[in-house]
Amino acid sequence: MSAVYVHHRIDCAPLQWNTVAERLLSAGGEIYGIWRSQIGLPRDTITAITVWPNTPAAQDGAALFNNIEGVIRTETDIMAPTLRPKTSEPPRRQGNYAFRWFDTPEAHVPEFLELCEGAWPGFESAYDSQVIGLWRVEGGELDGSAGADELVRILLITRRPDLAMWERSKLPANEEEAEVRRKLSRRYDLCDWTLVYTTTLITADDEKDEARWA
Repeated sequence: MSAVYVHHRIDCAPLQWNTVAERLLSAGGEIYGIWRSQIGLPRDTITAITVWPNTPAAQDGAALFNNIEGVIRTETDIMAPTLRPKTSEPPRRQGNYAFRWFDTPEAHVPEFLELCEGAWPGFESAYDSQVIGLWRVEGGELDGSAGADELVRILLITRRPDLAMWERSKLPANEEEAEVRRKLSRRYDLCDWTLVYTTTLITADDEKDEARWA
């Protein structure tokens, strides 16, 4: 049975995001990663993903960070992995992590996944980038029992070395890169809604991000 993941969006008291992140690490649960806002989220919002052995445990774990000092509010999504990640080994390298959310009709999901799988090898080799994971949100109206016209929410996390490479990856330099962009553009066309913001990895092993992004 695949692990179950919980995405936590955590709004912190002003200027407390770093202190809260340290408290999260000792709060229990298996931490997959903790990220700080770079572009597109409030300065004092951090993102965490935890890993659980099954859905009941994940449901209990969704409230894991609610009562930590410095936390104002949390929002959670219980998620199942699709094409990636294959294991719960967490990301370790610092970089520009883009969180992109999609709402896609259930009928489009097979083509959506096929386009992702087809585009990723070229994307990763061309831009020194990695696809960290592609998860499907479970529960509510966006669960795995959706009808053909109902929406499925999907989270994609990709890592690039920096913001310059994020911009570079949008501008194909040759025919191979143009084909990657074509597949990714088609993927966007299958969605009713999409949103992206970028972050850096607080739990990285190799480098601490101390830039003032906000």
